[in-house]
Amino acid sequence: MSDHANHPELIPGYIDNKDAVLKRLRRVEGQVRGLQRMVEQDTYCIDILTQVSAATKALEAVALGLLDDHLRHCLAHAASDPVDLDEKVTEASAAIARLVRS
Repeated sequence: MSDHANHPELIPGYIDNKDAVLKRLRRVEGQVRGLQRMVEQDTYCIDILTQVSAATKALEAVALGLLDDHLRHCLAHAASDPVDLDEKVTEASAAIARLVRS
């Protein structure tokens, strides 16, 4: 059972966009399954790489949307507590660094 009522900071930033996030992830899942089929069918390498790029971009779009939701929601809730805010900013910076490196 969720404890979100007593701790609003635990509510995911994407909660208002949950259906849209799931829809995008299902679309990416379909793209990855398509990639598997392409390999099974011995599709030309460059064509597969083109589709890998499209799937990667789609995942990056999901990640950027989640990051935006996090910044708008979680950092806003942490703004009243300097220690919590610092932790959230550090956390967000680390997530951004991981996205940039990938």
